[in-house]
Amino acid sequence: MALTKDDKAKLGSEDFDYVAKLVRDKSAIVLEPEKLYLVEARLVPVARREGFDSISELVAKVRGISGGPLREMVVEAMTTNETSFFRDITPFQALKEQVLPELIESRSDKKKLNLWCAASSTGQEPYSIAMTLKDGFPELADWDITFYATDLSLEVLNRGKEGFYSQLEVNRGLPAPMLVKNFTKEGTEWRVKEDLRNMIDFRQLNLIGNWPPMPRFDIVFVRNVLIYFDVDVKRGILENMRQTMASDAFLFLGSAETTLNIAEEFTRVKYDRGSCYRLVA
Repeated sequence: MALTKDDKAKLGSEDFDYVAKLVRDKSAIVLEPEKLYLVEARLVPVARREGFDSISELVAKVRGISGGPLREMVVEAMTTNETSFFRDITPFQALKEQVLPELIESRSDKKKLNLWCAASSTGQEPYSIAMTLKDGFPELADWDITFYATDLSLEVLNRGKEGFYSQLEVNRGLPAPMLVKNFTKEGTEWRVKEDLRNMIDFRQLNLIGNWPPMPRFDIVFVRNVLIYFDVDVKRGILENMRQTMASDAFLFLGSAETTLNIAEEFTRVKYDRGSCYRLVA
């Protein structure tokens, strides 16, 4: 379906309000009226793929059903999946230079680490963490490492699990030596090597839903996702995070995110390069 006419890619105010409420109810993402253009742009591919003549027709169909994959497609289309390898490099520098050396020393008796990358999108962030561990700390080779990568969207999780990336994607932030060491060329794409893929357990998880039982994490990345939620939702997520973290664990947020005035159980720790959050003793 071409959807080339402008009117086919337009939403009325009632349809926008419905989509905004659906997305907020299912994901807690807030879509303000000025985001109408974004909603329209992201629904066009869904309407085209599912054979609708217009995005209004798509929304009308979703209105008439109580659940199912079509509603999930609409919600997933509204989630932001912008990512890259070693995005905003300073968290990974802090991970390599301060966080991992400290944890390796404090966990040397049990030789076990638990990591979680929430809102993992198409996998570039968890693979960046995994490469930091594998390439920088060979002593971890005989450790018991549990590494979860979660996201609301099954589509992006499946992409991350498969580990295929275009030339443009690997060019964004991934140093050439790491590319050669950790990827193989398959046709026009690069694929993460099997040993690295096997380090990560990709799972679906909605941060505002019920969380399954999880281990006590030593390192948690939940970057560039809290900015899309209101304060109450942020507070709830951070409280759930606190309950999954070891007492001396490390929490990494995005550069525009903070726990200040939201979750006083966390305190910011500055490093030579970057910062993270730890639980207040």
